[in-house]
Amino acid sequence: MQLHSTEDPQPVDHKAIAEVSELLNFLCDLSGEQTLSGQHDYPMSGPYFYRYTKEITGQYPAVMGRDLGFSPPDTLDGINYRQRTIDELIAASEDGVIVTLMWHAVPPTSQEPVEFKGGVQSKLNKQQWKELITPGTEMHERWKSQVDAIAPFLVQLQYARVPVLWRPYHEMNGPWFWWGNKPGEYGYKALYRMLYDRLVNFHGIHNLLWVFNGNQVVGNVKPYADFYPGDDVVDILATDVYRTFETSDYQELLELGKGKPIALGEVGPFPSNKYLKSHPKWLWFMSWSEFMLKSDRKVIKKLYDSEQVLGLSDLNKYRSAE
Repeated sequence: MQLHSTEDPQPVDHKAIAEVSELLNFLCDLSGEQTLSGQHDYPMSGPYFYRYTKEITGQYPAVMGRDLGFSPPDTLDGINYRQRTIDELIAASEDGVIVTLMWHAVPPTSQEPVEFKGGVQSKLNKQQWKELITPGTEMHERWKSQVDAIAPFLVQLQYARVPVLWRPYHEMNGPWFWWGNKPGEYGYKALYRMLYDRLVNFHGIHNLLWVFNGNQVVGNVKPYADFYPGDDVVDILATDVYRTFETSDYQELLELGKGKPIALGEVGPFPSNKYLKSHPKWLWFMSWSEFMLKSDRKVIKKLYDSEQVLGLSDLNKYRSAE
C-alpha cells in the first residue's frame, strides 16, 4: 500500500509536540486506505483483553484504549489504578502502540470516587449546569479541581513523548451521562471548550489529539452537529456503535468534520471486513472490553487477518517503511 498526502494537517493545539503532529499526519495518510484495530481495557484489568486479542488472532491490536477511572479503589474502574494505567500506556507506546485515553468524569456535584449509576450516569439540572459553565461559581471551581486532579497523569504522558487520542466527555449526544443531552452553545459545547482551555492553556498539556466522540444516532440520541464544539478544538471525529453499523453515521461525521479524520471510538459487535472496505475512512475501531467475549473467535480472527485491518505488527511495518 502506498500512503498518500495532499497536505500536512495541523493539530488544533498549535503548541502540540512533534509526536502529535506526526501521528495526525500518519492517520490522515491512512484515512481511506485501511483501518487500525483497537481494544479497550478497564483500569482494574490492565491490558488483559488487549493481550487476549493476541491469543485469539495471533496479533496485538494497533490501538490500546484505556480509561482514567472514577470508582472506589480496587473496583473495575478504580481511581487507584491511574498511575499503573499511565505506566502501561508509556510502555505500550514504546512498542509502537497508538494509545487512546478517556475519562468517565465525576459530576461536579460529587467528589471522587463515585459509582457508575448515580455518579457518572446522573443529571445536572439547569441551574447546576449554568453554574458549571460560569467562571467564579462554586460549581465551576469544583469542576476545575476535578480536572486538575487528572492533569498530572496526562503531563506524565507528555514528558514521555506519548501522543494520545484523547476522547473527553464521550457519547454526549445521548442522555445517559451527566454531560449528555445538552445541545447548543451553552450546553456541551461550552463544557468541551472549558476542558480544552484548562488542559491546553492552563496546564500546558500539548500531547493530545482531541477527539469529538459521540454515539451513533439512533432512538433518542440527537444529531452530532448539535454538540460539535468547533473546528478549532477538534482534531478527529468519532462515534460509538453498539448496534448495527450504518452508513448514515459515517456520512454525517464526514460532512461535519469537513475533511477531518473519523473513527469508531467504541464498538460492541465487531465491524465486518465488508463494511470497513465500503466505509474506508473509519481510521480505527476499538472493541469495548468484555464485548469481545460475545463475538465468535473465528469472526474476530478473520477480521484481523483481512488486508483491510492493521494489527500492531502491520502498523510498525508501515512506520518503518516511511
